[in-house]
Formats: sequence, C-alpha cells, structure tokens
Amino acid sequence: MAARWWRRALRGLCGAALFLSQLSVLSGRAGSLMTTKLSQPQSTLAKSLTSTSTNAPYFKASESTEIPPYVTNCPSNGLCSRLPPDCMTCNTNYSCIYGKTATFDCKVKPHVHCVDENNHEQENFTINMTCQFCWQLATSDYVCTNSTNCMTVSCPRQRYNATCTVRDHIHCLGNRVFPKMLYCNWTGGYKWSTALALSITLGGFGADRFYLGQWREGLGKLFSFGGLGIWTLIDVLLIGVGYVGPADGSLYI
Repeated sequence: MAARWWRRALRGLCGAALFLSQLSVLSGRAGSLMTTKLSQPQSTLAKSLTSTSTNAPYFKASESTEIPPYVTNCPSNGLCSRLPPDCMTCNTNYSCIYGKTATFDCKVKPHVHCVDENNHEQENFTINMTCQFCWQLATSDYVCTNSTNCMTVSCPRQRYNATCTVRDHIHCLGNRVFPKMLYCNWTGGYKWSTALALSITLGGFGADRFYLGQWREGLGKLFSFGGLGIWTLIDVLLIGVGYVGPADGSLYI
C-alpha cells in the first residue's frame, strides 16, 4: 500500500513539474511576442524618421535670369532722358497744368542701363513732357488700326472703332493704347482723276461706272447710250464733286 502511495505521489509531483515548465515556456513566448510587437513600430518609426531626415529634397531658390521683352527696345548705355516710355516708370505730377510743359520724376526698369550727360550710370532722373493724356495727342503722334468694312462715301460719313497706339518717342499720361472713333478713310486704289476722265470721254458707254465696279449702272448706261446723254452729264457732275465713288466704299487716291 505504501509503495502504491509513493508511486502516486511521484506521478503527481512529475505532473506538477511538467505543468510548471510548460507554463513558464508559454509565458516566455508571450513576453517575446509582446516585445517584438512593441519594438517593431518603434523601429519602423525610427527608419521613417531617418529616411525623412536624410532623403528629404532640398529646394534652392534660383534667381530668375529671364530678360523681359521690353529690354530689346531699350538702347543700352544711352541717355536716360531719351529712353522710350516702355523702358521707364514715372510718377504722375498732379500739379501739372494741362497743355503746359511739366517735370516728371522717372526711374529705369530692371535690366535697363542708361547714363546721364556726364556718361555716369543712373537709375533716377527727370524728364520734361506736356501735361496731357495720350488720347488727347495730335493724330500724328499715334498710329491706329484701319477698317476696310465701312463705307467712306456715305451721308453721314461712317465711323469705326479703332485701336490706337502712341509712337515710341512720344511721352504722355495714361494708357498708351486706347480706343477711338475715326472716320472711314481707307482706299481700294481707285483714282479720282481716272474716273473723271472716263466719265467725260467714255461716260456714254458706262466706262466710268465699270471702272468704279458698278456693273449694273455701267450696263444701264451702255444700253441706253448714257441715258441719251443726260445720265452722262449727271455722272460727270457727281464724280467731279466726289459724290459717286468706288463700289467697295473706299476713298479715291
């Protein structure tokens, strides 16, 4: 009986020892797994921080070396007072009197080089110009677009919307490009002297009307022998005073 009891006791002790050993192994594995899980984000974060600090791109502000288009119209090392208006910026003289000459303080634009009368380079200078806006200049001081769609021979005489640009050597106040209503003044190449000569000599056959591009009137005069001379005399008067003009509506040369 004693031997059986000792055997059972030894088995119990062995089972308890085996259970404790398995429990220690399992606890060790769980601890290692927790350590691994906790250390993995830290290592990943460290790698990301390292890569960010070492591989971050470095942008250096590069200076712009592009030359503005207005520089091509600005003479280099010339007198500042003779520069074109596009090469300078001037302060408005609010005390100037319209139509009178006034002094304006100006400064050259970037990339523009000019000198004074002593051949010394300068940036700030003064110019004298008439106190008036650009649209108030004389017609010879600006160039306007021309229209070939309006009638020059009409009553009243037609006008068209033109875009005008001030010439380079003219200084004025306000915008240098402005709209303006102008009279139709284009020509198709017809000469008044030729039309009058044809009307006097061959007007009875409609030559003057054919020359001006008026084919219907020319055929009418041809087949009616100039309206028995009456139409011919009337056309001589109308062409002579300029009332009858080219069919395209242009002016005589």
